[in-house]
Amino acid sequence: MTFGEISDEVAILREAIHHHDHLYFVLNAPVVSDEAYDQLFARLVAIEERHPELVSPDSPAQRVAGEPLDELGRFTHAQPMLSLDSTTDREKVLDFDDFVKRNLGVDSVAYICEPKFDGLSVELVYRDGFFSQGASRGDGVVGEDITKNLKTIRSIPLRLRRKGGGIPSFLSVRGEAYMPKDGFQAMNRERIEREEEPFANPRNAAAGALRQLDPKVVAGRPLNIYVFDIMAVEGVSFRTHSEVIEGLRSWGFRVNEKIAFCRSIQHAIEYHEGMQAERNSLLYEIDGIVIKVDHLDHREALGQKERSPRWAIAFKFEPRHEITRVADVIVTVGRTGILTPVALLDPVNVGGVTISRATLHNYDEMIRKDVRRGDMVRVARAGDVIPDVVGRVDERPESDRESTLEMPGICPVCGSEVVREGAYYRCTGGLSCRAQLLGSVAHYANKGGMDIEGLGEKTVAMFMREGIIVESVADLYAIRKEQLLGLEGFAEKSAENLIRSIEASKDRSLQRFIFALGIPLIGEHMSKVLAEHFGDLHALMNAGRDELESIHEVGPEVADSLLHFFGSEKNRGIIGKLLASGVRPRVERRTGIFSGKRFVFTGGLRRYNRGEIKRLMEGLGAVVSTSVSRTTDYVVAGEEPGSKLEQARKLGVTVLDQEEFYRLLGEKAGIGGKG
Repeated sequence: MTFGEISDEVAILREAIHHHDHLYFVLNAPVVSDEAYDQLFARLVAIEERHPELVSPDSPAQRVAGEPLDELGRFTHAQPMLSLDSTTDREKVLDFDDFVKRNLGVDSVAYICEPKFDGLSVELVYRDGFFSQGASRGDGVVGEDITKNLKTIRSIPLRLRRKGGGIPSFLSVRGEAYMPKDGFQAMNRERIEREEEPFANPRNAAAGALRQLDPKVVAGRPLNIYVFDIMAVEGVSFRTHSEVIEGLRSWGFRVNEKIAFCRSIQHAIEYHEGMQAERNSLLYEIDGIVIKVDHLDHREALGQKERSPRWAIAFKFEPRHEITRVADVIVTVGRTGILTPVALLDPVNVGGVTISRATLHNYDEMIRKDVRRGDMVRVARAGDVIPDVVGRVDERPESDRESTLEMPGICPVCGSEVVREGAYYRCTGGLSCRAQLLGSVAHYANKGGMDIEGLGEKTVAMFMREGIIVESVADLYAIRKEQLLGLEGFAEKSAENLIRSIEASKDRSLQRFIFALGIPLIGEHMSKVLAEHFGDLHALMNAGRDELESIHEVGPEVADSLLHFFGSEKNRGIIGKLLASGVRPRVERRTGIFSGKRFVFTGGLRRYNRGEIKRLMEGLGAVVSTSVSRTTDYVVAGEEPGSKLEQARKLGVTVLDQEEFYRLLGEKAGIGGKG
């Protein structure tokens, strides 16, 4: 055969295998035998081994390729991967519907309902139709790059199909990777036979598999995926989520067959009842359903909170439960200083997991449930994951009643004052509280924070035992190499590397420093918002409530958290020690002719797609936002603008039509636009 004929055969084989993969793994409708498929695959592998110059990234033979990774890289999502407000209460679902209709000013709303999968949320990115990157959810803003591991899942298309329309130049979709029940049981049987510890549940097994450093190991795990949403797309638009679902199907994604269109909240509740009845017979684990407003303009009008959209809610099932005895009730102090009552239990198996302790959440919840030492209680795993005391199963005789457990007025660990914040009690010791110290230092040192390589929780715990870290994160900058030599895991070179990494951490961005402080409710995204707004650490520390709440995305709870944290003399003292040690949080400002100006675009532009204009404006120093607030400088109204235009007019924000925007662009940047 000539090289051209071999190249043609490779193209034919790939197309055939892609076609049969889609039929088998996505549609569950194979048309050839396993033997015939294996012959096609073996032929392609053999040719690519002889002709590596013909190998392409989308080749099905390359799903497991390359050497194991040393570590997983970081990946910034195309859009924040939000979590959902959730409830098991039917009345709260009706309240959600009432909120949606009241804020939209309508009498009825259509919803899309889907199973709430119990797996690992992931992002898949396609460029020009080819799968290019994939990531775990992480904190919702930044995840881990697990591209090679996701490629091993055969139901993920390596290239998009053309059925039903053109292929977008850029597409980011969200899905849930999971382990089917039968595959999970089979894998656990094999682990037990090899005298290995079985996995606790399919969710943990799936998450553990996708975080492996060797894709060949992942390929041996029975993983699958359902794709259920578009995070970002260029060149294609949709009016409703129903259209999004059909678009995903047409491009070749595996979309769950149980997704349903519901004309009212009553239909959604009936869908919930039906899925709960089906739950045990499904081939995958679910812990409820998700109810989403169908019309995308309605979603835009409703907007979102910092961590969750206002247009969706998870309606969860009542958790499975078992009965056991409370051996004791204690109070623990977490990394953020919250005091949590915890029930110590006689060990009991709940859904395949042995539970010996369960949270009572907060003082009010503990009083409401009236749980005390010696009680028999019903225990569940909230969301089929977190151990939870549902309630007592018997009445306690009056003579057996002990005095109710009271929350301490001072921290049982550091002696700082304990204050009540809503439903929670919090230690005010902040960064100086020893109970919070281990988590605080590990958080300060992690990659999203000050990125001190080699300083994980295990090492921090050892430093605390050895008296190297005693009071706060500021102790890190007083560590000397001589203190490390002789400790477990430390020789001359490793000690030098850690000291060098600690020294390098003095030069980090303000955004990283804010995140590293571990302020409650302040994640990586909010740290970025604050850094961009203030541009100076001391300006943030001294900001008042009015200024904080004027910032887009900062609500009363976030403002309270910031005021409380920076109002603590102990916290301010530790920050002072960090600065005195040479830590200099630097500001990474966007520079350009639109520096500091906030733009919002609504509707289509004739000369640019949404991705192009965002890149152009950010390159000129602007902040391009997805929602309108009083801090917005300009709203650019394109063709068929959405509700953002009306919001801008209500808030008095300057509105530009396309011609006015292009004139401004030309005047400021000398750019006339394309086309």
